Amino acid sequence: MAKASDYRAFASVVPHYASTTTGNTPEYTGWMDEQMSWKTTCYMGDWSFVPQIRIKGPDALKLFTDLSTNSFDSMPLNRAKHCIQCNEEGKVISEGVLFRHAEDDFEYQCGTPQWVYYHLKSKGYNAEASFPVSYKMQISGPNALGLCEKLAGESLRDVKFMYTKKCKVKNLDVTFLRQGMAGEIGFELQGPITERDQLIATVMELAPEFGMRRLGARNLMINHLEACYPTGSMHFYNALSDVSRQAYLDFMADDKNLPDAWRGTPFETVLRFNFSGAFTGSWDGEDLTDLYRSPVEMGWGKNIAFDHDFIGRQALEVELETPRRKVVTLEFNSEDVKAVHASLFSDGEVYRQFEYPDIPHQMAWTDLILKDGKTVGHATHPGYSLYFRKVLALSFIDVAYAEPGTEVEVLWGDPGTPQIKLRATVARAPYKQDTRRADLTKL
Repeated sequence: MAKASDYRAFASVVPHYASTTTGNTPEYTGWMDEQMSWKTTCYMGDWSFVPQIRIKGPDALKLFTDLSTNSFDSMPLNRAKHCIQCNEEGKVISEGVLFRHAEDDFEYQCGTPQWVYYHLKSKGYNAEASFPVSYKMQISGPNALGLCEKLAGESLRDVKFMYTKKCKVKNLDVTFLRQGMAGEIGFELQGPITERDQLIATVMELAPEFGMRRLGARNLMINHLEACYPTGSMHFYNALSDVSRQAYLDFMADDKNLPDAWRGTPFETVLRFNFSGAFTGSWDGEDLTDLYRSPVEMGWGKNIAFDHDFIGRQALEVELETPRRKVVTLEFNSEDVKAVHASLFSDGEVYRQFEYPDIPHQMAWTDLILKDGKTVGHATHPGYSLYFRKVLALSFIDVAYAEPGTEVEVLWGDPGTPQIKLRATVARAPYKQDTRRADLTKL
């Protein structure tokens, strides 16, 4: 098994995936202006960097049923689901959005589509894979519905949460997926990647009317943080990183198994091997599996259906009976955060600095959470919320300490560097009020 320290070495050189795969600009109108948009007006963010795989054939449903915690038998057409796939220990290998286009036609948009591809090719399923590339432009916030209805030229109020509607936007055929990654009403607009620039230009024509902002790469994870959307390679380590799945690693390493659609793309290396890639923080273990997370501790228990067999079922049945950890939001003590910055201008130790609003690297940031000197959980990928004027971190904490208001400490700083204990308070997750499922017919 690779040593954890081997992956820590990459932490300072791995750029944020959102800025390298789609050319996302770090900022458009300034990160503070952009970050307030999903509270006051709306934003458009680009998630076109997310890979996808489309499976068609008689065994398409069986393939996803065998791999996923979800149940799909009654899943209607034009519907999407948050799909979760685990290893034998119930730790998340893949999670993303699964669409059902027809009875035997599924499209999975996720960070690790190679897990589906590996099982399709190695286990003899009667189905075929293709690899479409779509733009994925999210529009979310209080003004999102009005903007999207003007784009579509028709009402979208009949679109239920996680359902789709196909509309014409000028001469483009656009799929509107009702979702809301910022915890606000929102739609993700999808279509062929070749039409991305035209779609963006059309949306930007309406930006002044609706106060819409483009969302730069520096803010892409802040709405995930406030709305509690743990994200692989940021808030947890995808469970593809150890050699216990040697057959999978050997399959993906064989050049003949690499689909032509992935060759020469920014995804080729991570799709072959490991999506997570690097980590940082005060966690000091040597076993990377300690950074894996289950759907139970990430708050996704409602997506686990025991009406079918799937990889990891037995482990998740046990964990649901006696869960160990729970996702919470940690509020960092603001005076302690100021002390970290003040170390730059004082005698003595200089501590690792917070980056605002978010660290611009793709890495699984993991700091130890302490209570009376005992490790009780992991704080992940900290970010700054201008709206709440707080440094926050999605965190996984022992259930005994998960009550909002519980005072803990976060060990700040990588091993071998100056470290300091920062006070923090447990708060709910999601941290901000969630309005994404609002009944649009009543607005």
